[in-house]
Amino acid sequence: MKFLLFTLVTRVPDPRTGVLPETHDRFRSVVGQARLAEQLGYDGFAVGERHEDPFLSAAPPVLLSHIAAVTSRITLFTAVTTLSLLDPVRAFEDYSTLDNLAGGRLELIIGKGNGAAQARLYGVTTADQWDRNREGYELFRALWASDRVTWSGRFRPDLVEAQALPRPYQPSIRIWHGSATSRDSVELAARHGDPLFSANVTNPIEPYAALVRHYRERWAHYGHDPADALVGAGTAGFHVAPTSQEALEVYGPIFRARLALARKLGQPIVFETLEDFAVRSSALIGSPEQVIDKVGRQHEQFGHEVIHLSAEPDGRTEAQHRASLELFQAAVAPELRRRIPSRPLASGRTVDSPQLSGVAP
Repeated sequence: MKFLLFTLVTRVPDPRTGVLPETHDRFRSVVGQARLAEQLGYDGFAVGERHEDPFLSAAPPVLLSHIAAVTSRITLFTAVTTLSLLDPVRAFEDYSTLDNLAGGRLELIIGKGNGAAQARLYGVTTADQWDRNREGYELFRALWASDRVTWSGRFRPDLVEAQALPRPYQPSIRIWHGSATSRDSVELAARHGDPLFSANVTNPIEPYAALVRHYRERWAHYGHDPADALVGAGTAGFHVAPTSQEALEVYGPIFRARLALARKLGQPIVFETLEDFAVRSSALIGSPEQVIDKVGRQHEQFGHEVIHLSAEPDGRTEAQHRASLELFQAAVAPELRRRIPSRPLASGRTVDSPQLSGVAP
């Protein structure tokens, strides 16, 4: 199994101190998180893309390019690249540049994105966002694969023998399709033989598991070898400590702050108590043994090879956050790697990078 740390670069008051961090401090913090992830042996670092308050993750290729310059091994992810909002030619230019700067350590997770404010900002509607995502993906993929592209579509001017530069470092890039509830992304991933990354955050895991099963059914429908299907999954929260009592005690203020914010924003409350959240959600909160067991039970439902964990302290002290990340790598990751074989990420497939553990792609 492979493990990513993930951030949406939110800018909100610290739950412990109430202090709102400066924007430049948040970016510095994220770069520090990525360097720590590599130092501790995590496999990947993922930056989301959102274009509305309170998120600062509007330009993942810029931030990931900086992270590429201060790391050497870790695979860099987007989570997700909102192709429904972007000109796919410009997106190709950005990510091809990043791919070269990172020496081929790049993988993309794409999706339509969510949030009404960012849709208004870019003039996208619920009626066309899925079509924009599909069309953007197909053109992006064509540009990555070919030096010259002739293409026509609905949402941007046609291309005739167009050359987009620079050419990427990786001749073929792995593109995951991020999915929360809709079957549209699942269908697109299965049709093109791409991996699926389940959000697996808001609800209990059952509806996400159903979507993964549908992905595998559609994968086979399109004639792909079932053994080649590749799945990743998110987690709703994360804190590992020597005992479950310690983990729950540390995560309690984080959960209560999240609950208060959801109520303030009028969002539906799925888990009313921390105990229910720790048991029924995808959150990994507990002792190493509990976390290993829970990931194993989720793997029975998903068959996933990759998971992401929050890179953010989320109100924990720096010492608490680092201790959790270190304990996960020392006591959880080795056992899950042993139990669940996984295919290499980008940094394990490039010529200039050392091979990571796992089965061949």
